[in-house]
Amino acid sequence: MKILNLIIATWLLSASLASYAFAIEESPDALIKRLSQEIVQTAKEDKEIQSGDKKRIFEFAESKVVPVLDFKRMTSLAVGKNWRDATTDQQAQLISEFRTLLIYTYSGAISQIKDQRIELKPFRADPVDTEVEVKSLVIRPRDEPLQLNYRLEKLPEGWKIYDINVMGVWLVETYKGNFATEVGRSGIDGLIKTLTEKNRKLASVSSGKLIK
Repeated sequence: MKILNLIIATWLLSASLASYAFAIEESPDALIKRLSQEIVQTAKEDKEIQSGDKKRIFEFAESKVVPVLDFKRMTSLAVGKNWRDATTDQQAQLISEFRTLLIYTYSGAISQIKDQRIELKPFRADPVDTEVEVKSLVIRPRDEPLQLNYRLEKLPEGWKIYDINVMGVWLVETYKGNFATEVGRSGIDGLIKTLTEKNRKLASVSSGKLIK
């Protein structure tokens, strides 16, 4: 789990540093390559992150991920077939709670980034494609490389990441089964309640200062 969190954090921070203009102009592989390099440098140089300052880490993650991640699509994929049965209000609550859950998960791993680097594999896609997969490896000193792939979609505001594959497992899939079980047991409202309670617990164990 620590490795998964570490890889997710690397992905999250690398994606979060994109500017709006760059996201529109850059190809998806160029975007991932540039941001991966930037994140490694940022993680090494930010003393507050390295010291484990939870408030700084949470605020950094929250403020930077929103522009480059498609939380609506990520949430709908995780909820699966039950998504279309949710009301507009329930969908909005699910997106909000799932977004918060991911940010808490990522922020808890950000300070673990030390000396990893990302190496992209050859990228193959048609210029007219609006959905692509960028494949890469996480190079770790004294350890075997880890597979790290991204699914991106091209929206009017630029490329956005909506899923990530860590060592053969797509991130969204890791939540899909649990979400389906919860909906089957207590409905959409039950899933919302479960996510809300989970986020509250994560906030309290992280730091009282992090509670929103």
